Amino acid sequence: MTTAASEHTTQSDNRAKAVSTAPEAKVVEAKPRKPRGFAAMDRTLVSEISRKGGKAAHSAGTAHEFTSEEARIAGRKGGRAAHANRRVQTASGEEIAKS
Repeated sequence: MTTAASEHTTQSDNRAKAVSTAPEAKVVEAKPRKPRGFAAMDRTLVSEISRKGGKAAHSAGTAHEFTSEEARIAGRKGGRAAHANRRVQTASGEEIAKS
């Protein structure tokens, strides 16, 4: 009669043996990856396809058009991200420019 503890030990021992007796993994050199999709195409062809997609989206009414307010917010976020290392934030949450 076996107990659950001894069965568990036997199973873990078998797994350890299987791992230790496995043949060594072969070292395979990675092949250089070839560009796929748009990356493999000529830039003018990609531009032409993109232009057609934009025209189709506008004619279907599914294209997004920025309002002046949305553009203003996006520009503000971009400016903050681009110049984040120039600002220092104080403990009170105020931002001051570095000298």
